[in-house]
Amino acid sequence: MRVAMYEPEIAGNVGAVLRLGACMGAGIDLIEPLGFTWDDRRVRRAAMDYIDEVEITRHSGFDAFSAGLGERRLILFTTKATRSAYDFAYRADDVLLFGKESAGVPEHVAAASHAMVRLPMRAQVRSLNVATSAAIALAEALRQTDSLPR
Repeated sequence: MRVAMYEPEIAGNVGAVLRLGACMGAGIDLIEPLGFTWDDRRVRRAAMDYIDEVEITRHSGFDAFSAGLGERRLILFTTKATRSAYDFAYRADDVLLFGKESAGVPEHVAAASHAMVRLPMRAQVRSLNVATSAAIALAEALRQTDSLPR
């Protein structure tokens, strides 16, 4: 299983997702452009020494990323979806996609996704932090596929 971040803007969020990937055994795809300099110390500070324990693949854009998907499904997590992420049946080779912090993903990226799901939350709030969303989503997908680290 992999977690993909579409044009992430905040170094600390990327660092937290890298640490998540290291801890849970999931590869991370970063779809450029990034909203910060890759050698930004904030990435390393958030990822800590875990950055050396995660498989990171950087893609020059969405087309380059999607060209490498092969048969894997792209599952978009978005507040615009109506289907709950808990009512979706994940596969072990799925790629969980999260949009940029300020704007999500453009329509062509949503259209290229095999499914769109949302994390249920209270109506009074807009959205979760992207790293928090990735953690909740990845844990559920790994649980369903009996792929949680032991």
